[in-house]
Amino acid sequence: MNHTPSHPILSRRNFLRLAAAAGVTAAGAYALSEYTPWLDTAEQAAKTRQPLGRGSAMSADTRELIRSATLAANGHNTQPWKFAVNGDSIEIHPDYTRRLPAVDPTDRELWISLGCALENLLLAAGVAGYAAEATYPNETDFIGIRLTTDTPQSSPLFDAIPLRQNTRSVYDGRPIEPADLDQVLAMPLEPGVALSPVSGSAGMERVLEYVQQGNLTQYADQAFVEELIHWLRFNKKEALASLDGLYSGCSGKPEVPRWLGRMFAAGGKQQADADAQKLRSSPGAVVIASESDTKADWVRAGQVYERMALKMTALDIKSAFLNQPIEVAALRSQFQSAMGLGAALPQLLVRYGYAGAMPSSLRRPVEQVLIQS
Repeated sequence: MNHTPSHPILSRRNFLRLAAAAGVTAAGAYALSEYTPWLDTAEQAAKTRQPLGRGSAMSADTRELIRSATLAANGHNTQPWKFAVNGDSIEIHPDYTRRLPAVDPTDRELWISLGCALENLLLAAGVAGYAAEATYPNETDFIGIRLTTDTPQSSPLFDAIPLRQNTRSVYDGRPIEPADLDQVLAMPLEPGVALSPVSGSAGMERVLEYVQQGNLTQYADQAFVEELIHWLRFNKKEALASLDGLYSGCSGKPEVPRWLGRMFAAGGKQQADADAQKLRSSPGAVVIASESDTKADWVRAGQVYERMALKMTALDIKSAFLNQPIEVAALRSQFQSAMGLGAALPQLLVRYGYAGAMPSSLRRPVEQVLIQS
């Protein structure tokens, strides 16, 4: 028996309109119900960027070196490191429980992250009065740092450690002061690592072509999308509960409940459009490349990036990653050729420019990243 409904049939278009309205309403209600001033992500972020107090069996100097290391750049803010202390040595180990198999299947970016942590630790050691000798993961699966007493040295790069951030916002488009850019590009490098600067509208549009292809490829991969969503922190409650991941506030995005955030986190076209606006607002970019693809090469590339980012921070220049052309294996060699790198392998793509500071990302405390002996 046929039954005629007593209410109008809801068309697909009207359903989508209602769903969008419901989402906006839910987001507004969420913001009102979840506005809790005592949950302060800025305060928590500031805590990890302040010197530690005493009260640990570990020496205060050692704890400070490790704390500085944990403020380093790293993929998806996974903080994929563990630290072991053995007398006058510190080891930086990969934490493979925090690896990113979809976006980083070879752990290349994981080891780059450890290289960033190494650079911070070496800078902190010099300021604390230690000479530091690093050993690279050629025959081991960790980075070793041996410390010996030395004369303390001041360092503007060390001073920039708590201020450095991956500023994922639209920049103001102003060209970088030539003298400042010269300082950035003339900084010391690591063996086998090179910088390849990109500027001018033609060069930046060539980069953008590969960034957009990378975005569309990645967002068509369900494993990539699910992995990204896993590490997104859509509101401050999530961020403070984990002290890691990509907190929406650090990108200038509104706080929403997870169920709503998931709905808007899987759009490759939207991400490509957003990144196009960001790249076009940046006066230039730099490709960091290396001679080969070993763990040691990745660590050294991380050191160079962190050094460059800290130098930019000291000069009030903001920077951010756009690594899609390198993360997508099918695009990497094409990007390498398009950028004129020859045999050098691209490891990181970094845009730079002038912009206001964004909220700082969160970090786990030193006690959570120690390997207990």
